[in-house]
Amino acid sequence: MKIKSLYISLILLVFVSKIQAQELLKLEDAVKIALENNYDIKLSKNYLKIDEANATAGNAGMLPKVTANVVDNNSVQYSTQTRQDGTRNELNNAKNNSLTYGASLDWTVFDGFKMFAKKSQLDELKKLGDSKLKLTIITKISDVTITYFDLVQQQQQLAALDSSMVISNQRLTLAQNRYSIGKASKLEVLNAKVDLNTDQTVILKQKESLKNTKILLNQLLARDVKIDYTVVNQIDVDKTLLLPEISDLAIKQNPVLEAQIINKKIAELQLKQVKANRYPTVKVNTGYNFAESQSSLGFTSESYSRGLNYGFSASLNIFDGFAQHRNEKIAKIELENSKIAIDQQTAALKSELESSYQTYLTNLDLMQLEEKNEAIARQNMDITMAKFKIGTITPIEFRTAQLNYINAKARNTNMQYQAKLSEITLKELAGNLSF
Repeated sequence: MKIKSLYISLILLVFVSKIQAQELLKLEDAVKIALENNYDIKLSKNYLKIDEANATAGNAGMLPKVTANVVDNNSVQYSTQTRQDGTRNELNNAKNNSLTYGASLDWTVFDGFKMFAKKSQLDELKKLGDSKLKLTIITKISDVTITYFDLVQQQQQLAALDSSMVISNQRLTLAQNRYSIGKASKLEVLNAKVDLNTDQTVILKQKESLKNTKILLNQLLARDVKIDYTVVNQIDVDKTLLLPEISDLAIKQNPVLEAQIINKKIAELQLKQVKANRYPTVKVNTGYNFAESQSSLGFTSESYSRGLNYGFSASLNIFDGFAQHRNEKIAKIELENSKIAIDQQTAALKSELESSYQTYLTNLDLMQLEEKNEAIARQNMDITMAKFKIGTITPIEFRTAQLNYINAKARNTNMQYQAKLSEITLKELAGNLSF
């Protein structure tokens, strides 16, 4: 008795340990892990940091440039000098050196307001990077959510198949009992075994599919693909979505449309920069320099100077082979293309919203229908099981009712998943998919 109790305790311990090893992964936790670990999101964040680093006044050319410089020249030469009066000087290894050092400042004070347009363009590029990051985040949240609920519906299907296995085992037991008392043929027992083996095969394939989907979700979360876990066993579909509200949100915050609008602003600022080349460019410069020189031979053996220098320069493009005209024409075409892209994206977004919303409504209706079908199939299965136990129906009729129940349950689970996909698609288009 003690050995039997110990054996049961060991089995329970192994079972409990296996359950504890599988963490319950909630959708909110999965999204949080993805936001922290996903490689595409990390890359997008780094690209945004680059855009932020570039959006400075100095990068736009609005600030002066200060340069420090040092020039030191030395020479050792054989030199001769003949003066006007015929005097000749000669020196071997004559040393000459000069040293110049100081600081200078160059500043473009006017370039046709090009620098201001450049700074605004850099700010818009930063906004574009932010919009791309938002698109990446929403896309990854969508991928994680879709994969998560795919796991939920596969887990539900596996549970349905497990219940089918229980029914098939009961059927086999009943067939064997009836055969042992002579009320059933050997063929009935064999058919029950074949159907049981078929159910086991389906379960094995379903387990494989479930495991592969877990690996896929782990990959999206950028964590060890060997981590095992379970997910919630329910799919809650938001049935309150309204097309006008979704459409308003999409026009305001859809990241793809938002990026097209920003691209239009960038094109406008690019045109301003091109037009700025028609104006003169004015620069000021100043500096303070020190100069020293020494010469072993010559009228001046040593000199030293220091002082401030300053000035300005101005330039104006008068003719450049019509390059200015060509550049403005191209910039205007690019601006026109950006406007067309906005109209195109807006039309495509409205069309996709209308289509997705109709799919959403249809899936909600089908989900209710499949819920009723499952309830009817379950009731039919209970009645059939009761009749089979007393031998008033054939094994084929029993198997048909069993398969009808399993298929109805699978369709109901799948339809819940399809309705959830419709909800996710609408929220993704609206730029409102978050947890």
